[in-house]
Amino acid sequence: MEKLINDFSVGLFFWQTLLFLALLFLLRKYAWKPIMEAVDSREKNIEDSLASAEKARAEMERLQSDNQRILAEARAERDGILKEAREIKEKMISEAKAEASEQASKVIASAKEQINNEKMAAITDLRNQVAEMSIEIAEMVLKRELSDKDKQGAFVKEQLANFKMN
Repeated sequence: MEKLINDFSVGLFFWQTLLFLALLFLLRKYAWKPIMEAVDSREKNIEDSLASAEKARAEMERLQSDNQRILAEARAERDGILKEAREIKEKMISEAKAEASEQASKVIASAKEQINNEKMAAITDLRNQVAEMSIEIAEMVLKRELSDKDKQGAFVKEQLANFKMN
């Protein structure tokens, strides 16, 4: 430090100070404004970018909430459609079962009626056959019994007596 003090020159100091002040003046006049404008412009761009980023973030949050709302609505609509489809399916199944049951009971009733008709036809046919057989048997018995004239006369008298009693 002593060496600095010993080597100190006032003239050199004066000129260095004068040059420094001139340099400051020139820098302030020609460089300071453009540098400050560039810094201000950069600061404004950064603030605008931050504001845009904040707007974008808010917009993203709004879009996410809208997306969640739309998804919830879509899920609710899907659930409603599925519920309606299940109800329609169950209704169709129950209608098909009812129709099948109704048709089955019609078929059963028709079959019972047909069986009854066939039964009555069989009974009628059997009665006719029994009646024909009875007549044939009676005819045979009568032929055998009435082959003799005395037996015929006795039979006719007996039958006439039976008719009068009834």
